[in-house]
Amino acid sequence: MFKIFSSSKPKTTALDIGKTAELKAAKFLRKNGLKILEQNFHSRFGEIDIIAEDDEILHFVEVKASEKYDALARITPSKMEKIVKTIEYYMMKNDSEKDFQIDALVLEGGKIEWIKNIN
Repeated sequence: MFKIFSSSKPKTTALDIGKTAELKAAKFLRKNGLKILEQNFHSRFGEIDIIAEDDEILHFVEVKASEKYDALARITPSKMEKIVKTIEYYMMKNDSEKDFQIDALVLEGGKIEWIKNIN
């Protein structure tokens, strides 16, 4: 029986890129004084990449990463609708009446841009 070894690296998938971007985004938010409450919060309506808190304000953060396209343009009106419904579910589930905002963290070309209050 022969084993064939390949010297080439395994392909990086979109899922790998997304998970790496979310880890970098969480680290970035922590460095900027936010407390990470949840990552990859799921509901039947959708997903929130990161839920963080700063001075009693909840930040629902959508993380986008790309080298090939305008990452922010991928947050479409239908995606925003899903985000809002998921936020409503999160707030109800956690019996929260805190103020909140929706932010985007865009990772492009090794840089991170924090776009606050995109709603």
